[in-house]
Amino acid sequence: MNLSILKTLFKTTPVFYHHVKNLSIFPSIIKRKIHVTTSNCDLMEFFDSKKNWSETNIRVGRAWRLDELRIKSNVDLHKLWYVLLKERNMLYTMEHECKEKTRLFPNPERIDKVQESMNNIETVIRERNVAYYKLETGETGERPVEDVINVFGLPEKYNKQEYHIPQFMNTRWVRSYLEHGYINSIAVKKFYRLYKEKQYNEARKARNRDFNHVQHLLKRFPDMDMEKLKEEYPNVDIEKAKRTKKARGHFFPKY
Repeated sequence: MNLSILKTLFKTTPVFYHHVKNLSIFPSIIKRKIHVTTSNCDLMEFFDSKKNWSETNIRVGRAWRLDELRIKSNVDLHKLWYVLLKERNMLYTMEHECKEKTRLFPNPERIDKVQESMNNIETVIRERNVAYYKLETGETGERPVEDVINVFGLPEKYNKQEYHIPQFMNTRWVRSYLEHGYINSIAVKKFYRLYKEKQYNEARKARNRDFNHVQHLLKRFPDMDMEKLKEEYPNVDIEKAKRTKKARGHFFPKY
């Protein structure tokens, strides 16, 4: 298009005409003049600002709470999600760069705060989706979950999903699981027995550690508050611990 024709078309808009009267290529300049944001296509967006490169302690805020996110609109949550996503990518890049340069990454808890905020956003969005589907259809709209027994004989939560082969047509799976069953196999029974034994031993050792710790506390601090001690260690028999020799020491605690 000729520049003279453009001048004729836009004489009614003096401000726009002022921008294009000295230009020889109209379409490409129009995009550049109307754009309201500055484009930055380099890789420096993945790095922190240069003023923080030599810092050992960077002051940051806390994570976004659920109560603060619940009062925001979906558009604001969408914008905030991408801001946090960009911040997380930047922190991962800076952490990797500090490891490469053998330097201390300042305030690594920033990654945890950003991740906590993103998890809270997902929680709020899930709450809104569940409320919407319950209002419209009477269901939650989420994938149904079923309690099943896995191949190791342990209970787990199974999220139902669609398969390209129906269950009744998958003869290979039916023969191995439904007819014979992993639960009834000798190997699974042995594993489950040893697994329960391991859990029992861990619980027993934990009880013994707490009991011995309570005995040493009674020995060192005979005048301590027993009600507070019972609240701190509810699985320990305080009266039994008082009668042991380790708890008495060279004196008798006050009852």
